[in-house]
Amino acid sequence: MKQSLIMTILGADRTGLVRSIAAVVAAHEGSWQESRMARLAGQFAGILRVDCPAGHVQALAADLQKLGGEGIQIQLILEPTPAAEDRRIWSIDVVGNDRAGIVHELTQAIANSGGNVEELTTGLESAAMAGHPLFRASGKVSLPGNSDEALLRSAIEKLSDDLSVEIH
Repeated sequence: MKQSLIMTILGADRTGLVRSIAAVVAAHEGSWQESRMARLAGQFAGILRVDCPAGHVQALAADLQKLGGEGIQIQLILEPTPAAEDRRIWSIDVVGNDRAGIVHELTQAIANSGGNVEELTTGLESAAMAGHPLFRASGKVSLPGNSDEALLRSAIEKLSDDLSVEIH
C-alpha cells in the first residue's frame, strides 16, 4: 500500500539542492508526484507530494530530516487519501493597480464565492506607459461542481474598477 507525504522545503538556494531531495526519495522507492518550487530572495522554497510504500515512510522521513545538516529544512505531513469531491477547476488571471491588502481582498472574494485557492502566484510588474506597479495574480480556483464561474468573476470585479479579470 502506498502512502502520500506532503513536504515543505526551505533552504539557501544552491546547485544540487533538489537533486539531494530526489535522491533520498528514490532510495526509498518514492514516487515524486507533484511539486511547486521557487527561488525567492536567494532562498529555495518548495512544496512536494511523494508517494512511497507504507513500509518505507519512517525511513524516508528520517533520511529527509538528515538533510538538515546540509541546511535544508523539511516539514512532513502524512496525507490520507482524500475523498472525491465534485469540484471544477478554473484558471484565473487578475491584473490591477497595486495596493495594500489586495491579496487579502482577492482571497476573501474567492472564499465568499465558495471557491478554494488551489494554486496562486502573485507579483508586481511595471505598468507599460505609467511605470507604476501593477499587481498580477494567476492561479487555479476550485468551485463546487454546481457553481457558476460568473459569481466568482463578479465577486473579484467588485473589488475595484481597475481590475482586469480572466477566468477560463
